[in-house]
Amino acid sequence: MRGNEGGTDESLPGPRACPGKLSEHYDAALTDLDGTVYLGRTPIAGSADALAEAAKHGMRIAFVTNNASRTPHAIAAQLSGMGIAATAADIVTSAQAAAHLVANRFPAGSAVLVSGAMGLRLAVRDRGLRPVSTAADHPIAVIQGYAPDLSYGLLAEAAIAIRAGAWFVASNADATLPSTRGPQPGNGSLVQLLVTATGQQPVVAGKPEPPLHAESVERVSAKRPLVVGDRLDTDIEGAVRGGADSLLVFTGVSQPVDALLAPPGCRPTYLAADLSGLNASHPEVTRSGRGFGCGGWTAVADGHRRLTISGSGSPLDGLRALCAAAWSGDGLDIDSGSRRARQQAEALLRLVGFVS
Repeated sequence: MRGNEGGTDESLPGPRACPGKLSEHYDAALTDLDGTVYLGRTPIAGSADALAEAAKHGMRIAFVTNNASRTPHAIAAQLSGMGIAATAADIVTSAQAAAHLVANRFPAGSAVLVSGAMGLRLAVRDRGLRPVSTAADHPIAVIQGYAPDLSYGLLAEAAIAIRAGAWFVASNADATLPSTRGPQPGNGSLVQLLVTATGQQPVVAGKPEPPLHAESVERVSAKRPLVVGDRLDTDIEGAVRGGADSLLVFTGVSQPVDALLAPPGCRPTYLAADLSGLNASHPEVTRSGRGFGCGGWTAVADGHRRLTISGSGSPLDGLRALCAAAWSGDGLDIDSGSRRARQQAEALLRLVGFVS
Protein backbone atom coordinates (compact mmCIF):
# COMPACT_ATOMS: atom_id res chain seq x y z
CA MET A 1 0.00 0.00 0.00
CA ARG A 2 2.99 2.24 0.56
CA GLY A 3 3.61 4.41 -2.49
CA ASN A 4 5.94 7.12 -3.70
CA GLU A 5 3.28 9.80 -3.24
CA GLY A 6 5.69 12.70 -3.07
CA GLY A 7 7.60 11.64 -6.17
CA THR A 8 10.96 11.55 -4.37
CA ASP A 9 13.73 9.02 -3.81
CA GLU A 10 12.47 6.48 -1.26
CA SER A 11 15.94 4.92 -0.95
CA LEU A 12 17.04 7.75 1.36
CA PRO A 13 16.78 6.71 5.02
CA GLY A 14 15.18 9.89 6.32
CA PRO A 15 11.71 11.41 6.26
CA ARG A 16 10.33 11.70 2.74
CA ALA A 17 9.49 14.83 0.79
CA CYS A 18 6.05 15.81 -0.42
CA PRO A 19 6.11 18.95 -2.62
CA GLY A 20 2.36 19.50 -2.24
CA LYS A 21 0.00 19.16 0.69
CA LEU A 22 -0.35 15.71 2.18
CA SER A 23 -4.11 16.18 2.10
CA GLU A 24 -3.88 16.40 -1.69
CA HIS A 25 -1.64 13.34 -2.11
CA TYR A 26 -3.50 10.89 0.14
CA ASP A 27 -7.19 10.02 -0.09
CA ALA A 28 -7.71 9.28 3.61
CA ALA A 29 -6.20 10.12 6.98
CA LEU A 30 -6.44 7.37 9.59
CA THR A 31 -6.11 9.74 12.50
CA ASP A 32 -5.40 8.86 16.09
CA LEU A 33 -7.37 10.75 18.75
CA ASP A 34 -5.84 11.04 22.22
CA GLY A 35 -2.53 12.88 21.89
CA THR A 36 -3.24 13.82 18.28
CA VAL A 37 -6.64 15.56 18.15
CA TYR A 38 -7.16 16.08 21.87
CA LEU A 39 -5.65 15.36 25.28
CA GLY A 40 -8.35 13.86 27.47
CA ARG A 41 -11.21 16.36 27.21
CA THR A 42 -9.03 19.22 25.97
CA PRO A 43 -8.72 19.83 22.20
CA ILE A 44 -5.22 20.34 20.86
CA ALA A 45 -4.88 23.86 19.46
CA GLY A 46 -5.52 24.03 15.73
CA SER A 47 -6.66 20.43 15.32
CA ALA A 48 -10.23 21.30 14.25
CA ASP A 49 -9.06 23.80 11.64
CA ALA A 50 -6.41 21.42 10.27
CA LEU A 51 -8.87 18.55 9.87
CA ALA A 52 -11.47 20.81 8.25
CA GLU A 53 -8.92 22.10 5.74
CA ALA A 54 -7.74 18.55 4.94
CA ALA A 55 -11.35 17.54 4.27
CA LYS A 56 -11.74 20.50 1.88
CA HIS A 57 -8.91 19.02 -0.18
CA GLY A 58 -10.83 15.76 -0.51
CA MET A 59 -9.13 13.80 2.26
CA ARG A 60 -11.51 11.48 4.08
CA ILE A 61 -10.98 11.38 7.83
CA ALA A 62 -11.35 8.27 9.97
CA PHE A 63 -10.71 8.64 13.69
CA VAL A 64 -8.89 5.53 14.85
CA THR A 65 -8.41 4.89 18.54
CA ASN A 66 -6.97 2.17 20.73
CA ASN A 67 -9.26 3.33 23.53
CA ALA A 68 -11.98 0.70 23.85
CA SER A 69 -13.83 2.26 26.76
CA ARG A 70 -16.14 4.68 24.93
CA THR A 71 -18.75 4.19 22.22
CA PRO A 72 -18.33 5.69 18.71
CA HIS A 73 -21.40 7.85 19.40
CA ALA A 74 -19.82 9.29 22.55
CA ILE A 75 -16.53 9.98 20.78
CA ALA A 76 -18.31 11.61 17.82
CA ALA A 77 -20.27 13.81 20.22
CA GLN A 78 -17.04 14.90 21.91
CA LEU A 79 -15.46 15.75 18.56
CA SER A 80 -18.54 17.67 17.46
CA GLY A 81 -18.36 19.67 20.69
CA MET A 82 -14.81 20.63 19.72
CA GLY A 83 -15.95 21.89 16.34
CA ILE A 84 -14.78 18.80 14.45
CA ALA A 85 -17.20 17.26 11.95
CA ALA A 86 -17.65 13.61 12.90
CA THR A 87 -20.32 10.93 13.09
CA ALA A 88 -20.23 7.54 14.76
CA ALA A 89 -19.48 5.99 11.36
CA ASP A 90 -16.20 7.95 11.25
CA ILE A 91 -14.94 6.39 14.48
CA VAL A 92 -13.00 3.12 14.42
CA THR A 93 -12.13 1.64 17.81
CA SER A 94 -10.01 -1.23 19.06
CA ALA A 95 -13.20 -2.53 20.71
CA GLN A 96 -14.76 -2.95 17.27
CA ALA A 97 -11.65 -4.66 15.93
CA ALA A 98 -11.53 -7.03 18.92
CA ALA A 99 -15.21 -7.92 18.61
CA HIS A 100 -14.70 -8.53 14.88
CA LEU A 101 -11.86 -10.96 15.65
CA VAL A 102 -14.03 -12.98 18.03
CA ALA A 103 -17.08 -12.93 15.74
CA ASN A 104 -14.98 -14.30 12.87
CA ARG A 105 -13.97 -17.27 15.03
CA PHE A 106 -17.12 -18.19 16.99
CA PRO A 107 -20.84 -18.45 16.15
CA ALA A 108 -23.37 -15.70 16.80
CA GLY A 109 -24.78 -15.70 20.31
CA SER A 110 -21.56 -17.00 21.88
CA ALA A 111 -20.85 -15.71 25.39
CA VAL A 112 -17.89 -13.33 25.64
CA LEU A 113 -16.62 -12.09 28.99
CA VAL A 114 -16.05 -8.35 28.62
CA SER A 115 -13.48 -6.98 31.05
CA GLY A 116 -13.90 -3.36 30.10
CA ALA A 117 -16.31 -0.47 29.68
CA MET A 118 -19.60 0.06 27.86
CA GLY A 119 -17.92 0.81 24.54
CA LEU A 120 -16.48 -2.70 24.49
CA ARG A 121 -19.73 -4.37 25.60
CA LEU A 122 -21.68 -2.61 22.82
CA ALA A 123 -19.07 -3.53 20.20
CA VAL A 124 -19.38 -7.19 21.23
CA ARG A 125 -23.18 -7.02 21.07
CA ASP A 126 -23.09 -5.27 17.67
CA ARG A 127 -21.20 -8.26 16.29
CA GLY A 128 -23.97 -10.65 17.37
CA LEU A 129 -22.14 -11.96 20.44
CA ARG A 130 -23.44 -12.09 24.02
CA PRO A 131 -21.44 -10.03 26.55
CA VAL A 132 -21.20 -11.55 30.04
CA SER A 133 -19.42 -10.61 33.26
CA THR A 134 -18.73 -13.91 35.05
CA ALA A 135 -16.73 -17.03 34.34
CA ALA A 136 -19.79 -19.03 35.47
CA ASP A 137 -21.37 -18.18 32.08
CA HIS A 138 -18.65 -20.33 30.40
CA PRO A 139 -17.51 -17.66 27.91
CA ILE A 140 -15.71 -18.82 24.79
CA ALA A 141 -13.53 -15.69 24.86
CA VAL A 142 -12.39 -12.91 27.16
CA ILE A 143 -11.80 -9.43 25.78
CA GLN A 144 -9.75 -7.13 27.99
CA GLY A 145 -10.23 -3.40 27.41
CA TYR A 146 -9.46 -0.23 29.31
CA ALA A 147 -12.01 1.23 31.72
CA PRO A 148 -11.17 3.93 34.26
CA ASP A 149 -13.30 2.23 36.93
CA LEU A 150 -12.46 -1.40 36.15
CA SER A 151 -12.89 -3.52 39.28
CA TYR A 152 -10.69 -6.22 40.73
CA GLY A 153 -13.71 -8.53 40.70
CA LEU A 154 -14.12 -8.30 36.93
CA LEU A 155 -10.39 -8.84 36.35
CA ALA A 156 -10.58 -11.90 38.60
CA GLU A 157 -13.50 -13.30 36.58
CA ALA A 158 -11.51 -12.73 33.38
CA ALA A 159 -8.52 -14.59 34.82
CA ILE A 160 -10.68 -17.55 35.90
CA ALA A 161 -12.27 -17.77 32.43
CA ILE A 162 -8.91 -17.61 30.65
CA ARG A 163 -7.48 -20.34 32.87
CA ALA A 164 -10.56 -22.43 32.01
CA GLY A 165 -9.74 -22.16 28.30
CA ALA A 166 -11.44 -18.98 27.05
CA TRP A 167 -9.67 -17.33 24.11
CA PHE A 168 -7.78 -14.28 25.44
CA VAL A 169 -8.13 -11.12 23.33
CA ALA A 170 -6.90 -7.63 24.24
CA SER A 171 -8.36 -4.54 22.64
CA ASN A 172 -4.88 -2.99 22.75
CA ALA A 173 -1.59 -3.26 24.60
CA ASP A 174 -0.74 0.41 25.24
CA ALA A 175 1.25 0.48 28.47
CA THR A 176 0.22 4.10 29.06
CA LEU A 177 -2.34 6.60 27.86
CA PRO A 178 -1.72 10.36 27.55
CA SER A 179 -3.34 12.95 29.77
CA THR A 180 -2.88 16.59 30.63
CA ARG A 181 -1.16 15.37 33.84
CA GLY A 182 1.24 13.08 31.98
CA PRO A 183 1.15 9.39 31.03
CA GLN A 184 -1.17 7.16 33.05
CA PRO A 185 -1.51 3.34 33.10
CA GLY A 186 -3.18 2.07 29.94
CA ASN A 187 -4.81 -1.19 28.93
CA GLY A 188 -1.45 -2.85 28.34
CA SER A 189 -0.77 -2.53 32.07
CA LEU A 190 -4.08 -4.26 32.83
CA VAL A 191 -3.31 -6.95 30.26
CA GLN A 192 -0.04 -7.71 32.01
CA LEU A 193 -1.96 -8.32 35.24
CA LEU A 194 -3.94 -11.06 33.48
CA VAL A 195 -0.82 -12.44 31.79
CA THR A 196 0.82 -12.74 35.19
CA ALA A 197 -2.25 -14.37 36.70
CA THR A 198 -2.89 -16.86 33.87
CA GLY A 199 0.39 -17.42 32.05
CA GLN A 200 -1.45 -16.76 28.78
CA GLN A 201 -0.58 -14.12 26.18
CA PRO A 202 -3.48 -12.40 24.40
CA VAL A 203 -4.21 -11.85 20.74
CA VAL A 204 -4.13 -8.06 20.36
CA ALA A 205 -6.60 -6.29 18.07
CA GLY A 206 -5.48 -2.67 18.39
CA LYS A 207 -2.50 -0.75 17.09
CA PRO A 208 0.14 -1.72 16.10
CA GLU A 209 -1.43 -5.09 15.26
CA PRO A 210 -3.07 -5.44 11.81
CA PRO A 211 -6.79 -5.91 12.74
CA LEU A 212 -7.51 -2.28 13.65
CA HIS A 213 -5.59 -0.94 10.67
CA ALA A 214 -7.44 -3.25 8.30
CA GLU A 215 -10.79 -2.26 9.80
CA SER A 216 -9.92 1.43 9.36
CA VAL A 217 -8.89 1.06 5.71
CA GLU A 218 -12.08 -0.89 4.99
CA ARG A 219 -14.25 1.71 6.73
CA VAL A 220 -13.18 4.57 4.43
CA SER A 221 -12.40 2.44 1.32
CA ALA A 222 -8.93 4.00 1.30
CA LYS A 223 -6.61 3.40 -1.64
CA ARG A 224 -3.80 5.68 -0.42
CA PRO A 225 -4.22 6.01 3.37
CA LEU A 226 -1.99 8.12 5.59
CA VAL A 227 -1.75 7.03 9.22
CA VAL A 228 -1.53 10.03 11.56
CA GLY A 229 -0.59 9.78 15.22
CA ASP A 230 1.56 10.73 18.17
CA ARG A 231 3.03 7.34 19.13
CA LEU A 232 5.85 5.50 17.41
CA ASP A 233 5.03 2.19 19.07
CA THR A 234 1.36 2.11 18.07
CA ASP A 235 0.43 4.55 15.28
CA ILE A 236 3.69 4.51 13.32
CA GLU A 237 4.58 0.86 13.86
CA GLY A 238 1.02 -0.03 12.87
CA ALA A 239 1.41 1.94 9.65
CA VAL A 240 4.71 0.21 8.84
CA ARG A 241 3.19 -3.21 9.48
CA GLY A 242 0.14 -2.30 7.40
CA GLY A 243 2.23 -1.04 4.48
CA ALA A 244 0.98 2.54 4.78
CA ASP A 245 2.73 5.91 4.94
CA SER A 246 2.55 7.85 8.18
CA LEU A 247 2.76 11.28 9.78
CA LEU A 248 4.14 11.62 13.32
CA VAL A 249 2.98 14.67 15.28
CA PHE A 250 4.61 15.90 18.50
CA THR A 251 1.49 16.74 20.49
CA GLY A 252 1.31 13.58 22.58
CA VAL A 253 3.58 10.74 23.68
CA SER A 254 6.49 10.52 21.23
CA GLN A 255 8.80 13.51 21.05
CA PRO A 256 11.59 14.58 18.65
CA VAL A 257 14.22 12.60 20.57
CA ASP A 258 12.09 9.46 20.18
CA ALA A 259 11.82 10.01 16.44
CA LEU A 260 15.58 10.43 16.16
CA LEU A 261 16.15 7.16 18.03
CA ALA A 262 13.31 5.25 16.33
CA PRO A 263 14.16 1.67 15.27
CA PRO A 264 13.47 0.63 11.66
CA GLY A 265 9.96 -0.73 12.26
CA CYS A 266 8.77 2.51 13.88
CA ARG A 267 10.04 5.23 11.55
CA PRO A 268 7.50 7.72 10.20
CA THR A 269 7.30 8.85 6.61
CA TYR A 270 6.70 12.49 7.60
CA LEU A 271 7.20 14.67 10.68
CA ALA A 272 5.14 17.63 11.87
CA ALA A 273 4.63 19.64 15.02
CA ASP A 274 0.87 19.03 14.91
CA LEU A 275 -2.02 18.29 12.53
CA SER A 276 -1.24 21.39 10.48
CA GLY A 277 1.32 19.10 8.82
CA LEU A 278 -1.56 17.54 6.87
CA ASN A 279 -1.91 20.76 4.89
CA ALA A 280 1.75 21.59 4.37
CA SER A 281 4.45 20.54 1.96
CA HIS A 282 7.32 18.51 3.36
CA PRO A 283 10.86 19.39 2.23
CA GLU A 284 13.33 17.04 0.62
CA VAL A 285 16.25 15.54 2.49
CA THR A 286 19.32 15.33 0.27
CA ARG A 287 22.42 13.19 0.67
CA SER A 288 26.07 13.84 -0.10
CA GLY A 289 28.35 11.10 1.17
CA ARG A 290 27.70 10.85 4.88
CA GLY A 291 26.01 14.24 4.99
CA PHE A 292 22.26 14.77 4.96
CA GLY A 293 20.77 18.17 4.29
CA CYS A 294 17.33 19.68 4.84
CA GLY A 295 16.52 23.38 4.70
CA GLY A 296 19.54 25.18 6.09
CA TRP A 297 20.82 22.22 8.12
CA THR A 298 23.42 19.53 7.39
CA ALA A 299 23.79 16.45 9.59
CA VAL A 300 26.82 14.22 9.18
CA ALA A 301 27.25 10.62 10.34
CA ASP A 302 30.93 9.88 10.87
CA GLY A 303 30.62 6.09 10.66
CA HIS A 304 31.51 5.68 14.34
CA ARG A 305 28.03 6.10 15.81
CA ARG A 306 28.45 9.86 16.13
CA LEU A 307 26.49 12.69 14.50
CA THR A 308 27.21 16.36 14.01
CA ILE A 309 24.84 19.11 12.92
CA SER A 310 25.55 22.51 11.44
CA GLY A 311 23.59 25.31 9.81
CA SER A 312 20.43 27.16 10.74
CA GLY A 313 16.72 27.29 10.01
CA SER A 314 13.60 25.48 11.09
CA PRO A 315 14.11 23.07 14.01
CA LEU A 316 11.89 20.59 12.18
CA ASP A 317 14.19 20.67 9.16
CA GLY A 318 17.12 20.09 11.50
CA LEU A 319 15.31 17.09 12.93
CA ARG A 320 14.64 15.73 9.43
CA ALA A 321 18.34 15.97 8.56
CA LEU A 322 19.33 14.35 11.85
CA CYS A 323 16.83 11.51 11.39
CA ALA A 324 18.21 10.77 7.94
CA ALA A 325 21.76 10.63 9.30
CA ALA A 326 20.77 8.56 12.35
CA TRP A 327 18.64 6.15 10.36
CA SER A 328 21.39 5.62 7.77
CA GLY A 329 23.08 3.10 10.04
CA ASP A 330 26.24 5.17 10.41
CA GLY A 331 24.88 7.48 13.08
CA LEU A 332 23.70 7.02 16.65
CA ASP A 333 23.75 3.61 18.27
CA ILE A 334 19.97 3.31 18.02
CA ASP A 335 19.83 -0.44 18.53
CA SER A 336 21.53 -0.28 21.92
CA GLY A 337 18.77 1.77 23.53
CA SER A 338 21.51 3.19 25.71
CA ARG A 339 21.26 6.25 27.90
CA ARG A 340 24.37 7.57 26.17
CA ALA A 341 22.67 7.46 22.76
CA ARG A 342 19.67 9.35 24.17
CA GLN A 343 21.88 11.98 25.75
CA GLN A 344 23.68 12.48 22.41
CA ALA A 345 20.35 12.80 20.63
CA GLU A 346 19.05 15.36 23.13
CA ALA A 347 22.23 17.45 22.77
CA LEU A 348 21.89 17.47 18.97
CA LEU A 349 18.25 18.50 19.17
CA ARG A 350 19.12 21.40 21.46
CA LEU A 351 21.51 22.63 18.78
CA VAL A 352 18.69 22.81 16.22
CA GLY A 353 16.27 24.48 18.63
CA PHE A 354 14.34 21.70 20.38
CA VAL A 355 14.42 22.18 24.14
CA SER A 356 13.71 19.06 26.21
